[in-house]
Amino acid sequence: MSGLSLVIGNKNYSSWSMRPWVLMTQLGIDFQEVLLKFHSAEWDAQIERWSPSRLVPVLWRGEQSVWDTLAIMETLHEWYPDKNVWPRDPQARAFARSAAAEMHSGFRDLRAHMPMNIRASHPGKGRRAEVDANVRRIEHLWGEARKRFGTGGDFLFGEFSAVDAMYAPVVMRFKTYAVPLTPAGERYCDAMRASRGVRLWVEGALQEKEFVAEDEPYASAPA
Repeated sequence: MSGLSLVIGNKNYSSWSMRPWVLMTQLGIDFQEVLLKFHSAEWDAQIERWSPSRLVPVLWRGEQSVWDTLAIMETLHEWYPDKNVWPRDPQARAFARSAAAEMHSGFRDLRAHMPMNIRASHPGKGRRAEVDANVRRIEHLWGEARKRFGTGGDFLFGEFSAVDAMYAPVVMRFKTYAVPLTPAGERYCDAMRASRGVRLWVEGALQEKEFVAEDEPYASAPA
């Protein structure tokens, strides 16, 4: 292999795959997409070749692999220092990394009850006190980032960076489940959905037809 290859799962469902794909596309980092559909013959035949952990995403450069979304983002930061994967300002960068890490390890109730499903529309589904608490925390993080560091652009730290990519699947969830947001939260979600990386990912997701039952708690499999 030459260049970069990014191994991903279904665009409609795979929130972790979405994050580095959107980041690299938005920042203009060229890569080859390797799409392995969940529960498919191609997955069974190829997943161990591309991902010994059998998880996606995985980024390859030659014989070197990098797995886990945050590890991929940190590696891209090292490989492409001119792309500003993280904000340039040290204080902003520390905040951005903390917010990204909180997304990586937290918000379990939101994930459990509002799985990413870009094609679907389930207004009000998954709402409960624990999920609402996750939403409030996310909006607080967004608001603090915008207030302290967001001048000069529409994204959390002005220019699009890794932390925006980390929250891209959350933006998708908020649309699918019609989550009520503050005006500031709505403006940020609008900016994210209009960004090139997110738009192109969504276009791909809408073309998919597969039904993955474990990610469809509010729908029955088509007959």
